[in-house]
Amino acid sequence: MSAVVARAQPVVHLLKRSHLKVARARLNVARASSSSAVHNAPIWPSFPCVDAHADRESRIRASFSSSETRASSDGPEPPYARPSPQSYHVYHHASPISLTYGSSLPSFDIAYETWGTLSPTKDNAILLHTGLSASSHAASTELNPSEGWWEKFVGPGLALDTDKYFIICTNVLGGCYGSTGPSSIDPRTNQPYATTFPILSIFDMVRAQFNLLDHLGINYLYASVGSSMGAMQSLAAGWLYPQRVGKVVSISGTARSSPSAIAMRFAQRSVLMADPNWNNGFYYDRLPPHTGMKLARQIATITYRSGPEWDIRFGRKVRPLPLSEEPEDAVSRSPALCPDFLIETYLDHQGEQFCLKYDANSLIYVSKAMDLFDLTLPALEELNLALPSPSPSSSAPYDPSSLPKPPHIAEAPRRHTSHSKHHPPPPNPPPHLPDLAAGLAPLSNTPTLILGVQSDILFPVEQQREVADALRMAGNQRVSYYELGGVWGHDTFLLDVQNVGGAIRGFL
Repeated sequence: MSAVVARAQPVVHLLKRSHLKVARARLNVARASSSSAVHNAPIWPSFPCVDAHADRESRIRASFSSSETRASSDGPEPPYARPSPQSYHVYHHASPISLTYGSSLPSFDIAYETWGTLSPTKDNAILLHTGLSASSHAASTELNPSEGWWEKFVGPGLALDTDKYFIICTNVLGGCYGSTGPSSIDPRTNQPYATTFPILSIFDMVRAQFNLLDHLGINYLYASVGSSMGAMQSLAAGWLYPQRVGKVVSISGTARSSPSAIAMRFAQRSVLMADPNWNNGFYYDRLPPHTGMKLARQIATITYRSGPEWDIRFGRKVRPLPLSEEPEDAVSRSPALCPDFLIETYLDHQGEQFCLKYDANSLIYVSKAMDLFDLTLPALEELNLALPSPSPSSSAPYDPSSLPKPPHIAEAPRRHTSHSKHHPPPPNPPPHLPDLAAGLAPLSNTPTLILGVQSDILFPVEQQREVADALRMAGNQRVSYYELGGVWGHDTFLLDVQNVGGAIRGFL
């Protein structure tokens, strides 16, 4: 029988791919027949991480043949309503809306949640803008007591003090948590939009939000606040509606997407669109591109945190092995091709948690809108966007008494922070800075807080510095700029409650 194994072994390598499984089965029979032959037979590798993808796909396939409805929480395609539709409000805009790049939507929905009480004069509203994949659930509510993505920043006595302000947070246009996006039903076809959904801009998202404000009877925002993509929206709100926005807070954002950030998001979209399940965006009645989404999230996570944090948190430690995998000799542990280092297991977990929680097409469309964002004057002129007139007091320094004050807010002393000792004029300004200053002219009288994080690699701190410089060059005498340290990278805006929250609270 040993001779049979000796003959079968080279035959396996000569067989065509289509006959490989049969050859393996015959070989295994031969191995089992002789203990001496086992030592000479090849050991076929095992890849648990690859098997996990296959297992997930098998579970999704099985759910298609089950009796559960598609809207079930564990159905094949998530309804992308986390939190559930019962926990947020929906504004329906029944008439068409024109979009930046020449298309339009026949109608749209905006999901939103609120905290605090709107004052009788409706002058204490703050619009809170989200990052790329966040829902409207910024903080817990009576309808949804689960923690929100900015739970420690929104509430009584917190940075966005609900004892003073009326906070509004929306899921962006193009999203999948209640607002109209690619996974929504196109009323003209009664099918999901998929990739027939029009290309969006950050301006389109903000215009949709202001349609909601009009519906709520809010003509004036005390402040526009946002982090990451939300920082882009916050600046865009002040740019589009300088007469309606009292203050702007921009945290870990930019006024002009950089090539490096565009490259990172392109890589995410590329791996997602390379997943065969993506099917050119038409996957809503079939398997979703869960593997592509997982890989895209892993790439994104690398940009959200920082190397110094991972050095402290993970170092070069490897994952502990289960008892079944532990070698007899502790020194003889062999490296694995699947996640082996703790940092690999962290990225694997982050991707796994995300891959069925967010719509793949929404990720593509919303991230593309971030890439397209550019407030330099030539870019705005190319879009035929006329510069709005700045807010009042264009011929005089900003007067803080000119804005309505929410109840119980004491008058703050006036401070000039333009080109302070902590932020002198740039010695080597980027070549696009004059064009950015010209583009930011509508914000020349809007008090603005800019926060940057020194360990941020997605929106490097230089991008926040140039926003502050451009605003000052545009004549804005009310720019407050701070750089934060720490090791959390881009996600500092989610984690550093003391410094981020303190800066916001002081500015407001």
